[in-house]
Parts: sequence; C-alpha cells; structure tokens
Amino acid sequence: MLVQLEVENVAIIEKITIPMQEGFTVLTGETGAGKSIIIDSLNALLGSRVSRELIRSGAEKAFVQGLFSYASDKSNKLDELLDSMGIEPQEDKSILISRTFTESGKNICRVNGTMVTVGMLKEIGQRLVDIHGQHDNQSLLRAETHIELLDSFAGEKLAAEKAEYRALLRELNSLKGKLKALAGNDKERERTLDMLRYQIDEIEAARLYIGEDIELDNKSRILAHAEDIISAFSNAYTWLYGDDGENESALDKIGLSLEAIRKIEDLNPEYKNIGDALEDINEKLSDITREIRIIRDRTEYDPQLHKHIEERISLIQGLKRKYGETMEDILKYCKDAKKRLDEIERSEELIVQFKKEIEEVEKKLHKHCEIMNKLRKDAAKKLEDGILNELKDLEMPRTQFEVSVVSCPEEGFTENGTDKVEFLFSPNMGEPLKPLSKIASGGEMSRVMLAIKTILADIDAIPTLVFDEIDTGVSGKAASKLGEKLKTVAKGHQVICITHHAQIASQANTHYLIEKEEKSGRTLTLVKKLEGADRENEIIRLLSGEHATEAAKKLARELLVQG
Repeated sequence: MLVQLEVENVAIIEKITIPMQEGFTVLTGETGAGKSIIIDSLNALLGSRVSRELIRSGAEKAFVQGLFSYASDKSNKLDELLDSMGIEPQEDKSILISRTFTESGKNICRVNGTMVTVGMLKEIGQRLVDIHGQHDNQSLLRAETHIELLDSFAGEKLAAEKAEYRALLRELNSLKGKLKALAGNDKERERTLDMLRYQIDEIEAARLYIGEDIELDNKSRILAHAEDIISAFSNAYTWLYGDDGENESALDKIGLSLEAIRKIEDLNPEYKNIGDALEDINEKLSDITREIRIIRDRTEYDPQLHKHIEERISLIQGLKRKYGETMEDILKYCKDAKKRLDEIERSEELIVQFKKEIEEVEKKLHKHCEIMNKLRKDAAKKLEDGILNELKDLEMPRTQFEVSVVSCPEEGFTENGTDKVEFLFSPNMGEPLKPLSKIASGGEMSRVMLAIKTILADIDAIPTLVFDEIDTGVSGKAASKLGEKLKTVAKGHQVICITHHAQIASQANTHYLIEKEEKSGRTLTLVKKLEGADRENEIIRLLSGEHATEAAKKLARELLVQG
C-alpha cells in the first residue's frame, strides 16, 4: 500500500506531504484545485511519461517520492523483481521510490536508494498501484483489452496454458523465418550461393592457422632490423669472447681472475667461495657467448623472404577487414559460411523438413487454442454472472452483459491464440446486445468498469487501487452504490478515489480536501485531512455548492452516519 506521498514543484503544487491510510480514502475539492495533479504525480512516480510542462513555473526541477509497503506474495513476485534489478528487498517489506525530473528532460529515479531506469520503475509500479481514471474507461472501448481482462479472471490454469502456447508460437515463427530464408527467389538464392562459395574459397586458399599473424609480425620485425641485430650480436661476441687482436676479452679476464683466486683459495673458505662463484659465472658467460654466436651467424637479411612475409601479412589483414578482427573470427566465419552453404544447397530437403515441423507445431498450437477456448468460455460465464450481480448493486438491474468468446482459426495465431473476446452490453431489457463502444454512456461505462474491477479485485495481487473521477456521469442512488462498492473493494485493497460525489465521499474511512490559495502572487495547492465538522462542511459543499441549505446539512449528516 501507499504509506506516504511527497510532491514538490509539480504544476501548482509547491510542496505537499500526504500520509495515506489503509481502507478507503477519498480526495475532494473544487475543479482546478490540484486533485488530478496528485494523480499525475503518482503516475510519474510509477514510471509514466512526464512532460516538462508539469514542472512548476519558475522551478528547475520537480520531485516526487512515495513510501510503499507490501506483503510477500507468490503472484506478485515483487521480491524476485527487486532482486533481479539489484535492489535488496527490505526486511519490513517497504519500498521508497523517488523521481526527479528537470527542465532539460533528465530523470533521476531511485528505489530504496538504488538508481534505476524509468522502465524499471514502471515494472515495479505495475505491481504496487493500479490507477484507473475517467479516461481509462476508454480501454473498455477497445475490444483487444477484453481478452486480457478475461484471462486475468480465468486464473492460473489458463495462464499456464497460454505460456506453453506462446513458447510454441515462438518456435513456429522461428521455423517460418528459416523457411522464408530458404525459399527465396532463384536469382537471390544463386547470388547467395556464389557469394558464400567465393568467401569460403578465399579463406581456405589462404591456408591460415591460429597464431600465424603473430609469427609473421615477429619475423617481419626481425628482417626489417637484420643489420642492427647482426651488428649488436657481433659486438657483443667480440667483447665477450675477443678477436684476433691483442685486446683481452671478458672471458679472458674472468679466466685470469679465477686462476689467481684458485692459487690462494686453500687459505680461507671465503676465498674458495669466491673462486666457485667466478667459475659459475665463467661457465654461464661461455654459454651466453655461444648463443650470441649462433644467433649472429644465422641472422641474415633475405629481401625475397621479407617481401613474401609482407605479402602474407597484407593478405591476412585484408581477410581480417572482411571477415573478422582475429584469425579465430576468420576461421569461424568460414565454418559458418560452409554451414549456410550446405543448408542452401540442401534447401529442398530442408524446406520439406521445415514444412513438416511447422505442420506439427501448428497442430499443437490448435490443440492449445481449443483448451484455451474452453477455459475462456467457462470463465466468461462466471465473469458475466459476477458483473451482472455487481451491476444490479449499482442500480442497473435490467442491464444485459455478455462476454463473447469466438474462435477464429482462419485469421491465424496471435499472442493470445485464435480467440476473439468482446464485452457486449445492453442497458435495457429487450434491446440487442452490442459492443460497449456503441451503446454505453459515460456513467454506464464507469459502473461497468467498477463492476469488473470489483470482480477482479479478489484475484488481483496489486495492493493499491486508485480511481480518478470514475463517477463522471453518475448521480443519485447510483453514486451511493458506487461508494458502497468502492468500500467493499477496500476490504482487500487500499482504495484511493477522487470524487465530486457526496454519496461516495461520505463512505470513505479517510477524507482529504484538496484546495488552492494565493500566496505572494502565486497559486498553491494545499492538502487537509478532514474530520468532524470540517468533513461535514465539505459533504455539504459537494451536495449544494457554496450556499448550504438546511436540507443539505441534514442529508450530509445522514450520509456520514450511513458511511
């Protein structure tokens, strides 16, 4: 549930904090006082798009923050969702959500202190709050939404069936994609075959092996500096081993040093250690000198070899530009091209195979569609009965309502199967059932929507339901029934409702007044919790406007007592 809502610099709201309670809460106030701005702020907090125009004039940014609490629920799976987003669930099952949006269009969203995207915010919000307003009634006019409402009512068995069906549908689409790729026109097919053969031949003709490019680079570098290498090793050899001249080499001098030390090594163990060390150095230096001579003698500059290596390097670089950044990439490309070539060359065989697989998957899909159709029809009858009972309570006893479920396999598979679901409605006995969009008035639509919400509330895991002026077009006794229905729904959910009806407001557990005042030449929205005489005065205003009559005062007291 929503525990507290804070709004800052949104439209005419400078800064307000609204603590929320369990049960049924109403917000009332004159038109333009800021009731809908509060709903807009809550929508923003739950991931909806926001306009820069929503930021209060003169402010650089707006801020909305909400504290929510929830209960662990397998159907809600909120803990799992938070964990998947890297947000650690709190032990007390609380969620603190904030969103800052600026004039430049920048959004900063946080959940329990962790920064999230607007998309992540929306995913979380969908599990916390369901906002339904007068404009949302338009969703009932779109037949495509009816199947989702029915499926929600049908429960887990249909949900499981639909999940299996959708997995098969993905498989079908994949097979159809492969078939389409194989069954292209002949010219395109031949062009593809020619291209693949050329690419495979080009790579295979190069006779590449992994690591060759590194070896070639090393060889090229040595050949390019052959003179420097020969000179360096020749000098080193001369200095270490000597030449034909009279100059003594390093080895000669170490040998003489060793000879001198050996003559007196018996006098002191320390001298012998020095002699042993010199002998070790002499041996190691002899080995190094030998290696230097070998490298010097085998190093030579071969212009033909250098040219061949450079051409090979150029060839490999050309292949890398075409087929991948590494030797592994090039060889993998060749392997994949061979596989693709084989598939196309065997296309007739594969086309037959794919067609057979498609036929088998379609049979399975039709079977699932038959099962879903039966489950939907069973659920439709129960949903019809439930909604008709609810509509009777809402002063629409002669209304006819039907959930039409028609299978249309000839139109192909959709995400929901082959069924078409539509809510049909007739406000008066004897009149034919027609789609809601063609027959229902605004007030009737509001009551149908509330009836559906009431039915679905029992299976709805979302803890908070918000109704924004869904009482538009409703008056009198029907408004009282609306209030009763909202209060009934509030037994299992937190219900927040914006209303202009005294009959609805009087039944709430908690009542807030949204009003505006001028301060320093600016209009501000204020929120006040109403109790006692203040609440009675607001109910009177809703009944009779600014001029309270004795009849309105008496009726207000009666409504509050009944509520």
